[in-house]
Amino acid sequence: MTHVFVMQHAHFAQADLRATKQFFSLPENGAGDVWRVPVPSDFSLPENVAAELTAAQCDFAVLPDWAFGDDVKLIVSDMDSTLITIECIDEIAAQAGLKNQVAEITERAMRGELDFEQSLRNRVALLAGLPESALQQVYDNTLTLSDGAAYLLRECHEKGVAFVLVSGGFTFFTEKLKTRLGFQAAFANELEIENGVLTGRVLGDVIDAQAKARILQQFHAKIGGKAVAIGDGANDIPMLQAADLGVAFHAKAKTRQAADVCINFGGLDALRKWFR
Repeated sequence: MTHVFVMQHAHFAQADLRATKQFFSLPENGAGDVWRVPVPSDFSLPENVAAELTAAQCDFAVLPDWAFGDDVKLIVSDMDSTLITIECIDEIAAQAGLKNQVAEITERAMRGELDFEQSLRNRVALLAGLPESALQQVYDNTLTLSDGAAYLLRECHEKGVAFVLVSGGFTFFTEKLKTRLGFQAAFANELEIENGVLTGRVLGDVIDAQAKARILQQFHAKIGGKAVAIGDGANDIPMLQAADLGVAFHAKAKTRQAADVCINFGGLDALRKWFR
């Protein structure tokens, strides 16, 4: 299969890429925010060129030469710190004065230092007694889409690529985002609420790392084509590995090491732009 070396940068004209341009015989004044160079599948990038691209905050990778919508038919994405910029549970906890305590547990879980399900249940327990309105407050006042998310979803709609959200977060947020952005499906954990108050418990089975991978495999079997997964935390690793291409997005070190491709600098539009 033909492969390409893809480089992405918002302002190539302003980047100091002399070694890169010389190595690839690129024009001095390149245009656009994506450069593609055909390469063999076993292509190896010289260390000095890789260092120069990283210093210039370019995202780069050797990729199969796939077309978005023709080859790539499915994207399965994490929510917190991927599709959106925040960790919802941390922001809910902020309304109880517990953000630092909960965020520390979240960070350790995302690094893979804690069992995800148990850490989630422990964090949710700390939310007991908060009014349900605390969730709406987070959605209205704190939750924002990651850069490039709206563009990525528009491209999915236009090219017929199915987009599925699979989150270790909460259905309150995934369902609102599904309605707002119009993607195919969303899976997350349901917070138990009684008389308008959070009980500190999760209903049903937890969406953990294995559940994410299983959902990807189920949709992939139905849809066919190439499946791409994107996430940032350790609980995304099985999903990334189950996909044809696993993408780490501004991710923890353990997740970057397990992924096929890393987006360290760009937004979610970079995911679309990996492909023709």
